[in-house]
Amino acid sequence: MRDKTHTQQIERWARFVRDNPRKVWKGEQGPLIDSQISMANRFYSRLEKVLGGKEKIRRLRRLGKGPHVPPAST
Repeated sequence: MRDKTHTQQIERWARFVRDNPRKVWKGEQGPLIDSQISMANRFYSRLEKVLGGKEKIRRLRRLGKGPHVPPAST
């Protein structure tokens, strides 16, 4: 469970978003979101080079599409 300060920060941010125009808070969040996407892309690039990494990426992508379906046995 997260601590009280985490909940307080979420509440402060929710008030900030509610009380300020989108243009104000979007400018603060854009760089954060862009950096998260860049970090994810770097992670996938590194994982791709690891033994079995490409299969792990395929499995991760399937997870985003619904219930996991195990590969058919051969």
